[in-house]
Amino acid sequence: MQRRRFLASTAAVSALGATAGTLAAGPASARPGTDAGAMSGDGRGGGSGHGRGVATGLDVLVDSRFAALSGQKVGVLSNPTGVDAKYRHLVDLMHASGRVRLTAAFGPEHGFRGSAQAGGSEGTGIDARTGVTVYDAYGATQAKWAELITQAGVDTVVFDIQDVGARFYTYIWTLYDSMVAAARLGRRYVVLDRPNPIGGRAYGPMMTTPFTSGVGKKEIVQQHGMTVGELARFYNGEFLPAEAGRSVDLTVIKCRNWHRTQFAADTGLPWVLPSPNMPTPDTALAYPGTCLFEGVASMTEGRGTTRPFELIGGLAADFDYHWVDRLAARELPGVEFREAYFSPTAAGQKPDLLNKLCAGVEVKVVDPARFDPVRTGVAMLVEARKYPAFAWRADTWDAARPYWIDKLSGSTRLRTMIDAGADVADLVGAWSAELAAFDRRRRPYLLY
Repeated sequence: MQRRRFLASTAAVSALGATAGTLAAGPASARPGTDAGAMSGDGRGGGSGHGRGVATGLDVLVDSRFAALSGQKVGVLSNPTGVDAKYRHLVDLMHASGRVRLTAAFGPEHGFRGSAQAGGSEGTGIDARTGVTVYDAYGATQAKWAELITQAGVDTVVFDIQDVGARFYTYIWTLYDSMVAAARLGRRYVVLDRPNPIGGRAYGPMMTTPFTSGVGKKEIVQQHGMTVGELARFYNGEFLPAEAGRSVDLTVIKCRNWHRTQFAADTGLPWVLPSPNMPTPDTALAYPGTCLFEGVASMTEGRGTTRPFELIGGLAADFDYHWVDRLAARELPGVEFREAYFSPTAAGQKPDLLNKLCAGVEVKVVDPARFDPVRTGVAMLVEARKYPAFAWRADTWDAARPYWIDKLSGSTRLRTMIDAGADVADLVGAWSAELAAFDRRRRPYLLY
């Protein structure tokens, strides 16, 4: 096994002086899993300094002096987003505290310290700051997760990664696979919850079983509207009993003072880009809809620009200003469109567009409370489909399911309806019943 030493994070880590607190067990749920949180009688937290502001599960854990992890051998699944309000990383805080038996860390896509690009990892090695072994978990199957957890010798896996609220953002499937492995091994699983940066509403079509893949492994809707803690509870109640043979021993350490109507900008929490093409909360707002353009071979989703997933376009010889005019005429709620020209400096799966002048739009979310990203993304597809150069991206490696858009949207329905000339209202209406059913199904698992 090849090892190398990771660069130490740039944040200085001081000895902890957090005010002691107690993790109070939340009310027992009808579904498997325990919820933990800390809140004083007036609604304020302990020593994190948030007052009535939002505090993450990590902040609550630190306030409690890591009480929920006492006496356990801990392995942390995290990336650079696992920081407190002062940008100090979870693993660094644990190591400095002397209160946690920190045995291992697990690095997902982009790596534990975040030095790898899309589709990459940092490998297995020793973290320079803490001396902890970091295991490369990028692309790990459930069987591989079981092997890593066993090799690391941990009895508790702690998850702390900032999600962005979309089914195809793959950290939530890293969460799922590692939960299944922990359940099969009889290990405990702790989720340090973080707010969903795009709020608590659900939108879009359901994933169907024949089209599950790495960008959607189980049947949830496109914008799930849950925190990672709520997703973990949902997984534990709905999927793990069948797949793992049992539920996992789950604890979710809740956020304090977060409400489902809040977006990232409302929380006052720091933002650390969870992947190279998710630089800001604005990116996250648009992403559940504009990521559908990953399924269009002739158009770029702006990778390698300063506004990925907000800048969308195709070669300037093939697309023009009529697209922005037609989108503006639709008067979609909460969003405006700016005519834009740009050259993507990252190809993704579209090398023919690399460093080429592209014409398109910049998506400007002006009212997040009214904005429906999935409807907006579908409207953009409908109008873009009118250009002769428009072409769906084909997956030559998957003859049975050759279109990437079908894996992103969850079935063939979106693609075939757009090709047949359906308009936006028909497309959105086609998934309204399944969305309503999912919304009802998730309610027992919601924490906020």
